[in-house]
Amino acid sequence: MKKITLAFVAVLFAAGVFAQDYKNSIGIRLGSGHYDVVGVAFKTFISEPAALEFDLGFNPDSYGANDLTSVSLSGAYQHHFQIPNIQGFKWFIGGGAVLANTFSDWDEYDGFSAGIYPTGGVDYKLKNAPFAFSADVRPTIHVVKGSYYSNGLYFNGGLTARYTF
Repeated sequence: MKKITLAFVAVLFAAGVFAQDYKNSIGIRLGSGHYDVVGVAFKTFISEPAALEFDLGFNPDSYGANDLTSVSLSGAYQHHFQIPNIQGFKWFIGGGAVLANTFSDWDEYDGFSAGIYPTGGVDYKLKNAPFAFSADVRPTIHVVKGSYYSNGLYFNGGLTARYTF
């Protein structure tokens, strides 16, 4: 009986150490990419350390008299790790893919692209409020390039604010 009690306490302790601070979140991501300067971000934890993040990004822009609008959809897997002694603060690594299209009357900036990226960053859930904040980097390699994506490699970083539920 003593071993069963000890095992039960160990499981509860481990669950407390690795417990996620929220299940789902939705909010706004501000990015530095050519196709997602602002976007809607959704994140869901599928297990204790594993999360999926989906972003719908937009970039309205213009060059001289030419207007262009980029729209993107990205999805990533993220594996989270606790940062000791700071409740709600985690770092993560993972990878994902992005599909983007730029709409423009200027042919050099018009086109579809698809890319893959590794990702890494930090995530912080406020202790007494239903909000989470994150910062990430996503150096994206475009494997299908529109004419605008001349070299195929772009740095993308972002800041996200989300409501958790």
